[in-house]
Amino acid sequence: MERLITQQPLSTSAQDWAANSRLLRACHRQPTDATPLWLMRQAGRYMAEYQALRQRYDILEIIKTPELACEVTMQPINAFDLDAAIIFADILPPLEGMGLKLEFVKGEGPLIHNPIRSAADVDALRVTPPQESLSFTLEAIRLARAELDQRAVPLIGFSGAPFTLAAYACEGGGSRNFTHVKGLM
Repeated sequence: MERLITQQPLSTSAQDWAANSRLLRACHRQPTDATPLWLMRQAGRYMAEYQALRQRYDILEIIKTPELACEVTMQPINAFDLDAAIIFADILPPLEGMGLKLEFVKGEGPLIHNPIRSAADVDALRVTPPQESLSFTLEAIRLARAELDQRAVPLIGFSGAPFTLAAYACEGGGSRNFTHVKGLM
C-alpha cells in the first residue's frame, strides 16, 4: 500500500528532539522526567482565538481549509507548554469520499443527508483514494508538521473506527439506540 504521507528522513536535530520528546519516550516505554501532557480536543470552547475563527467559519470550513486547520492545531501549542499537538480534524469527512453528504448542524452535531439504509445503499458506496477525498487533511498535517518540527513537538492524529463510521453513516448522525445500523447487520 502506498504511503499517504511521505516521511522524510529525520535530520540530526529532528532525531535529537524525537529521541528526547517526553511523549515519544513514554510511547516507547522509556523513562521520562514527567508525565507527558496533551489534552483531547486541545482547541475548543475555552480559547478565544478558536471562538473568533468559529464566528467566521463553520467547522467543516476550518477542517477543509488546511491553513485554518493548522492554525487551530497550533493555537494550544502557542498558548500552553504541551508535549504534543493534535491535528484539528474530524472522524466523519472520510464518509464524504464514499459519496455521503455531511453537514454539521449548529446545536445538533453531524448530519448525513443520504444515510445508508439498504444493501443497495452499501453497494452504491464508492472508494476514493484519501489523496483525493481527504487532501485537505493531508495538507493540514504537512503544514502542522512543518511548524511543529521547528518546535520539537510531536503531532497526534486520530481516525474513526469502522463501526463508528458505519453507525453515523446508517443512522444519519448520532444515535442512542442504533436502530438502522442494527437492522443492516
